[in-house]
Amino acid sequence: MKKKGRNLLAAFRQTFLTLQNMTPQAEAEAELNAASARYSYNPILRWNPQVEDYFIKAYGSLHFAQISKALTRPSCYSCIRVNTLKSTSDAVIEKLQEIMRKSGSQNDVVGINLKENKASNDIDLDMVEKQSSLQNESITKCQIPGLEYVVFVKGSGPHEIDYGYLPDKPPKEVLVSRKCAEAVLRGAQVYVPGIMACSSHVEEGDLVAVSVAVEQPFPDGGWGLGITRGTVLQGLPTDPYHFERHGLYIGQGTTMLSRAGIFRASQGIAVDMNNRVFKLPSFYDVLEGEIFLQNLPSIIAAHALDPQKGERILDMCAAPGGKTTAIAILMKDEGEVIAADRSHNKVIDIQKLAAELGLTCITTYKLDALKAVSKRNGSSDMTTLCCNKDNNDVVNQRSDSGPLGNGVSSTTFVGSNADTTFKENVSNEKANERTYTSKADIRKNTRRMRNGPGRNQSLGGRVENSKGFLPNSFDRVLLDAPCSALGLRPRLFAGEETIESLRNHGKYQRRMFDQAVQLVRPGGVLVYSTCTINPGENEALVRYALDTYKFLSLAPQHPRIGGAGLVGRCEFPDGYVEEWLRPGEEELVQRFDPSSQLDTIGFFIAKFAVGPKDDI
Repeated sequence: MKKKGRNLLAAFRQTFLTLQNMTPQAEAEAELNAASARYSYNPILRWNPQVEDYFIKAYGSLHFAQISKALTRPSCYSCIRVNTLKSTSDAVIEKLQEIMRKSGSQNDVVGINLKENKASNDIDLDMVEKQSSLQNESITKCQIPGLEYVVFVKGSGPHEIDYGYLPDKPPKEVLVSRKCAEAVLRGAQVYVPGIMACSSHVEEGDLVAVSVAVEQPFPDGGWGLGITRGTVLQGLPTDPYHFERHGLYIGQGTTMLSRAGIFRASQGIAVDMNNRVFKLPSFYDVLEGEIFLQNLPSIIAAHALDPQKGERILDMCAAPGGKTTAIAILMKDEGEVIAADRSHNKVIDIQKLAAELGLTCITTYKLDALKAVSKRNGSSDMTTLCCNKDNNDVVNQRSDSGPLGNGVSSTTFVGSNADTTFKENVSNEKANERTYTSKADIRKNTRRMRNGPGRNQSLGGRVENSKGFLPNSFDRVLLDAPCSALGLRPRLFAGEETIESLRNHGKYQRRMFDQAVQLVRPGGVLVYSTCTINPGENEALVRYALDTYKFLSLAPQHPRIGGAGLVGRCEFPDGYVEEWLRPGEEELVQRFDPSSQLDTIGFFIAKFAVGPKDDI
């Protein structure tokens, strides 16, 4: 022990003498190097230790480290799905180029390697070379057969940013929440609710560095921020999260409000981000109705379903409607697409998107996926059941929400019978009368503006409440199941998931799958997908499906650009064994790896062919 103490003392003396002998120039260079490392973007994704061990067993230590790093960064390009019922890829590319020319946008070129998986021969080498030859364009059309309506707009990053650090004079700074930062990395601005702390004496128009406060472990085993909103940052080691935000600077922007205004306002843009670590173009309000921003694997999932004209198709967990509308467009808007979701507001969003894209074959219902199969025995005394003459195997009820704010109610119909949005202005006879508003109501309204509408404050509009569907009543079913979402990127924190929570996700998905498999007719198709890297929600679900339902079999997918699935099993310390795929099955699923050259989100797709159900 004494020897160890002497060694530490000797090391301290050596360091002290080295610092004493440094020239002023060397000291300045060392300080600038330290500042350069601090004011950078080099995040380390935090995981629950048990979850990390589980993923290392599944992927290997090196591969999982690559996945974790990729998850902290956005894709280097934006993927746009063109509404082929209204436009073409060439027309959209021409319009986007004109918009970028007028706005003066400059996108650094980053290559997108869209090669077909080796297990498939769908894409030949000529196509790959043709795709590669287009890499010098900032906007390109996908060259994979069947996906020509997909357009890629390239971004760039990570960029090194000069934050203007000077010795003893750190830059003015704004500290934002982790969720705000993830949105900024995707191209959003910094909005008022996302700011946690700010330097003193920040005025409107100041140039500020934007850093991130990521959740940290608490003594009780949980995670949290532990920072009071409105805290003053001084750029000193005594600042909250001073060391924790080392390497977590996401860009530079101009303040739209003073410090006082930022923490008094309830909404609005606080920082206009004009110098970002990752530069991705924004498509807000751009070519509405003609394009839809969507991740490439989600587009592939709709293709895997292979919808045909005139078929009846169910999207069980349809919100926000991206895959629903993709399916409808692939069907040329001919047939019937049922879009179901358990949230009233999300169903309204699907209706609005379908109307924006001009689709009339989509019918929406509010329905819990765990209750998707109808029960014919009895009905609720609280509701009035009605039969739809066009869909006589759907039991549904109407749900009208209350009026929108400012005395406006909105009723939306989407489907072949009525595809127009009607808006009725409701007059308020007492609009000019003075009314007393309590402070409690003011606070409540402020929270609503800040946090958005809650479960009991729906957006208005009419939604059909379905009681479920009859067995074998659909040609094809898509179950894009709610999941742990551990494949979404950019992601700066992953510690909230535990082994227990991951297992619960898997149990929930099996229950939904049990419903989905009953709804597909023999000879039909069932596609299952998630946006997670967790094998327990992907390969383990496939194993459960094939072992439980002998009439199911894995079917080939086209196009196939994702990688193979995981084969084997995983044994946990508590004795639980998780079975994955068996040899020969791995090439029939698609697993999208965020660390691969495709540079997509983490995603998984399995396609099942439904055989005769006589043995049920």
